[in-house]
Amino acid sequence: MATQATEREIAVVGVIGAGQMGSGIAQLAAAAAGCVVLLLDSDTAALSRAVASISSSLRRLVAKGQLSQASYEDSIERIKCVSSVQELCDADLVIEAIVESEDIKKKLFVELDKITKPSAILASNTSSISITRLASATNRPCQVIGMHFFNPPPIMKLIEIIRGADTSEEVFTKVKYFSERLGKMIICSQDYPGFIVNRILMPMINEAFWALYTGVATKEDIDTGMKLGTNHPMGPLQLADFIGLDVCLSVLGVLHNGLGDSKYSPCPLLVQYVDAGRLGKKRGQGVYSYGTRSSSIKPRSNIDTSSYAFETIGDCRPGLDYVNKYSGKMAGG
Repeated sequence: MATQATEREIAVVGVIGAGQMGSGIAQLAAAAAGCVVLLLDSDTAALSRAVASISSSLRRLVAKGQLSQASYEDSIERIKCVSSVQELCDADLVIEAIVESEDIKKKLFVELDKITKPSAILASNTSSISITRLASATNRPCQVIGMHFFNPPPIMKLIEIIRGADTSEEVFTKVKYFSERLGKMIICSQDYPGFIVNRILMPMINEAFWALYTGVATKEDIDTGMKLGTNHPMGPLQLADFIGLDVCLSVLGVLHNGLGDSKYSPCPLLVQYVDAGRLGKKRGQGVYSYGTRSSSIKPRSNIDTSSYAFETIGDCRPGLDYVNKYSGKMAGG
C-alpha cells in the first residue's frame, strides 16, 4: 500500500536537544515508530540523563504489561547518542527541540541544511515561531515543517503540524503518517503566530496572571475556578508552571509582535517572575513552589514591559550547547 511505503521512508530520526522534550520525542520515535534515533547533544551528562529517563519510562510500560521486555531492549538499542551535527548525515527526518529562539533555530537550520542528505526533512518543535521564516534559512524550504509536540511527548496525545509557505504536499504527507506511527492525533495549522493551541491558550494564561496581579483572587482560587468551573484538568497558573514561564513569555512575545494586538502584551507579573528566574516546575519555583527553591517575590506594579526583550530558556535542558554555539551566550537550564 502507498501509505506503508510512505511510512517506511522515515527510518532514521535525528533529535536535537536531550532535554525533556527531546528525550520524549526520541522515546516515541524508537519505541512507537521503531526508528533508529540519533539523539544529539554535546553535553554527555545530558545524554546520559535522557537515556536513563527513557529507560525508566519504558520500564514502567513493561511493568504495566504495555510493552514486552524484548521490545524494551530493542527500543533502547535503537537510540544512539551522538555529539556532533555531522553525525546526523544519514537521518531521514531531523527534529530540533532546542531553545525557543528564532535566530538560534535559523542558525541551526543553516548547518543542518549543509550536512543532511538532500532528501532529509527538517522539522522544528517550535510552539510559535514561523516555519516559513525558519525554512527561508535553508535551500530546501519545501522540506521544512513544524512538528509541535506537547509536554511530556510520550503521554500527550497531540501533535500540531504546521506547513510553511513552501512545504510540499509530499513532505506533509510523510510527516503526518510518521506522527500517526507515534500514536498521536494530528491537527494542522496554517503558519500564523502561535498556531492553534498557543494562540488560544496563552491569552488565557496571561489573563490568569492579570487576575493574580490585580488582586482579583488568590492563585489557588484562580486555578480551582478554572478546574471545577470549566472542567480543565489543571488550572492556568499551574499549567504555566509546567510549560515554563519563560516559554509562556516567549510565545506571548511572538503573538504580540506578529499580530500587533495589545491583548497579547504580557502581564508585568509574568515578566517579573521570568526576570527573577522563577520559571516554573523545572526551576523548583514559579507561581507555585515545588520544594527546591524557597525565595519569595512580591508583585510590583511599576514594571515597564514596553521594551522587554523576549527570550526563553525553553525546555528543561534545551540543548544548551547550541545556545552557546549560535548565540554566544549561555542560557540557564
